[in-house]
Amino acid sequence: MAGEGLQPRPPFQPLLGTNSQSAAAAVKDPLAIERTNLLNMAKLSIKGLIESALSFGRTLDSDYPPLQQFFVVMEHCLKHGLKVKKSFLSYNKTIWGPLELVEKLYPEAEEIAASVRDLPGLKTSLGRARAWLRLALMQKKMADYLRCLILRKDLLGEFYEYHAVMMEEEGAVIVGLLVGLNVIDANLCIKGEDLDSQVGVIDFSMYLKNEDDTEDKERNDHVAAILDQKNYVEELNRQLNSTVSSLHTRVDSLEKSNTKLIEELAIAKNNIIKLQEENHHLRSENTLILMKTQHHLEMNKVDAEAELQTYKHSRQSLDEMYNEAHRQLREESQLRQDIENELMVQVGMKHEIELAMKLLEKDIHEKQDTLINLRQQLEEVKVINTEMYQKLQFSDEAMKEKSEIIGRLEDKTSEITATMKHLEQSDKELLTQTRTIAMTLVKCSSREGQPQYKLVKDISF
Repeated sequence: MAGEGLQPRPPFQPLLGTNSQSAAAAVKDPLAIERTNLLNMAKLSIKGLIESALSFGRTLDSDYPPLQQFFVVMEHCLKHGLKVKKSFLSYNKTIWGPLELVEKLYPEAEEIAASVRDLPGLKTSLGRARAWLRLALMQKKMADYLRCLILRKDLLGEFYEYHAVMMEEEGAVIVGLLVGLNVIDANLCIKGEDLDSQVGVIDFSMYLKNEDDTEDKERNDHVAAILDQKNYVEELNRQLNSTVSSLHTRVDSLEKSNTKLIEELAIAKNNIIKLQEENHHLRSENTLILMKTQHHLEMNKVDAEAELQTYKHSRQSLDEMYNEAHRQLREESQLRQDIENELMVQVGMKHEIELAMKLLEKDIHEKQDTLINLRQQLEEVKVINTEMYQKLQFSDEAMKEKSEIIGRLEDKTSEITATMKHLEQSDKELLTQTRTIAMTLVKCSSREGQPQYKLVKDISF
């Protein structure tokens, strides 16, 4: 048969035997004997419930005997070693206290605790604890709830003695066995049951083996294996569906953040284009100013040489005027040197601006490469579910780094804009000074027909 090739997952085949050392310790310690007996009863109860439920082949209800015995055994395990608290009227010894503590440790348990408190027919804390166990079984979360409880021994010490089952290793073993109950579907009606006045007595006759049971077990082994495999696959499929839905929501959020980053990158590119245009305009203006300045300097030099020739052939009375013109030439040379130095400073600033623009272009290329890598990661996320969580964390960190880079890019852009404005203002001032210098050397005709020059001494730079 095709079904014989299936190998079901064996989460519910507990070992009933113990080694010689544990047996010897149990003989010496009566408390250890009690814990061992409760552990063995829990193993028999869970194993019998799973096997009978698989052979039963449908959803269990409250009248199913193995299910009733399972709740009785769990009640005895939770009651073992429970501290007695004195109340006003009587002594209080109930398991509702530690079970109520679960909702503080496991947020998903708040709903089940609230449902138990809202049940109208429950009057005692023991009834609420029994209702809690039944709801946890229907949710298939009993193992998860009790696991988070036994991990906090500091909190359990307020309710249990140090030798209780929940405080020792037997409690962890029982919680591990409860994982196998996730393959069982139970539909229990809690509102109609009288959970306050029930008497929990363990029926050992259900766990005594006879020849008929062994024959039925051999006959139903194949059916149980197939049902076990089916329930395991259904449970795994449910967990995978929940994981895939969470991953889809995560991918949607990443796509939204990626769209925002693309828009911000487009805005940054537009700003860079505008800065490049302004830089080109400033370069052309600086080149024009430099050419005009050189032309004026050459003209001044030619005029100065002509004046020197004229003064050499003129009378000695013009020596004073010659000295004055010579001094004016020196001042003009110094002015030219100052203008050249300022132009060199501006050229250096232009080189720095060009370097900053190259750095901005490099940052843009790096961001484009990063966006391409993010798209590839999103494609891989949809295919590989097992590595999704780490890649999503990596994408979150990359997004944060890009946001910081974009912030720094905006700061650099603002600094460059301020620098360009400063350069434009300095160029205007330089043009004004150049015009002033040109006006100082205007040739004016004298009354005697001899060439003379008007000197303006007060020139500010």
